[in-house]
Amino acid sequence: MTAAGTDVLVVGGGPAGVALAAECAARGLSVRLVAPHAPRPFPATYGAWLDEVPASARKALAQVWSDVRVYAGAEATPLLRPYALLDNARLLEGLLARAGGGLCWTRGHVVHAARVGDGWEVHGKDGEAWRASVVVDAGGHGGSLGAPLRPGGAALQTAYGVVAHFDRPPGPPGGMVWMDYRAGHLPSAEVRAQPTFLYTMHLGGDRYLVEETSLIARPGLTRGLLRERLYARLAAQGTPPREVEHTEWVAFPMNTAAPRPGPWLAFGSAAGLVHPVSGFQVAGALTDAPVVAEAVAETLATCGPAAATRAGWEALWPPERRAAREVALLGVDALLALPGDALPAFFSAFFRLPAEQWHGFLAPRMDAGGLARTMLRLFAHAPNRVRFPLARAALGQPGVSGRALLSALD
Repeated sequence: MTAAGTDVLVVGGGPAGVALAAECAARGLSVRLVAPHAPRPFPATYGAWLDEVPASARKALAQVWSDVRVYAGAEATPLLRPYALLDNARLLEGLLARAGGGLCWTRGHVVHAARVGDGWEVHGKDGEAWRASVVVDAGGHGGSLGAPLRPGGAALQTAYGVVAHFDRPPGPPGGMVWMDYRAGHLPSAEVRAQPTFLYTMHLGGDRYLVEETSLIARPGLTRGLLRERLYARLAAQGTPPREVEHTEWVAFPMNTAAPRPGPWLAFGSAAGLVHPVSGFQVAGALTDAPVVAEAVAETLATCGPAAATRAGWEALWPPERRAAREVALLGVDALLALPGDALPAFFSAFFRLPAEQWHGFLAPRMDAGGLARTMLRLFAHAPNRVRFPLARAALGQPGVSGRALLSALD
């Protein structure tokens, strides 16, 4: 660090921002991270497919389940793919250790960034000014320096959950349920209009995390409704919680378009890295961070700040990833078009696809052709009540659908 500033300034103290800051620091860059709080374990619950967690983060796993299932009907569908829960305190500890002495964590609230020569002056709400060669907006779903683009307005995934002790298990002991769409306790009209599913993790003993989740909706389902749904479901299956340790509420947009490269770099959900179908982001960000940091570090040393920013954008959003996002957003439109009572049939067909196909569809970096081919296979295997809304959604965007079909033929 010098009076002239740092090589990189990262805005945001979530897992994506800390991961990129750590990887930049590990490559010898001086890094300032500005967040409203001191270092603290990330507050949200982060799950990921085990095979998508990079080796560098494996020490931060709290739990891994091999019994992972989906209920798209009365019977369980085993997914045969291990699922992991991250220990957020250990994840933060590992990232800070990776950064070493090259990272300065600064408490503050960034409000503006302005060009100064070849670099930047970043301003805080209390009058602070920090200089840096490269600025990264990792300020979460809303961004700190720029607003991500969401076609048609934000379509949200929302969830209300509790970690609690139960006298009777609300899910399979020793396992986790990725989706449980069974809803016999609700009127069919409610299911059709506002579908939700249960997400369950057995945390050991009589402790479980249970979350009532709306996969995607515009506008998003409210905290009050999801809380009511969760307790109604638990009561209906005879598993009310005995003692609640804490509650969790999440709400985030699922339909962020690939961002246009700007004068500063973005990363994490501020850069549109939330998967448009699963909602996953953290494992992908942990994988992307060293790739982007390497591009920035190598180019900054030889070509200067502006070129380093461009190199970061190119590493994060190469043309093939942008094409894939356009196809994936067709999937968002399809999910929004489906009536709620057709979602179980949709996911029943989805998880009957060969494992490599649905794995790839949910992966952070599947190419456009692979996505399009999986969507076509899903369409071929889905019942008509699912096909018709999917076809209407595709016809609503003929240009994108045409490009998707062409990519499927490559």
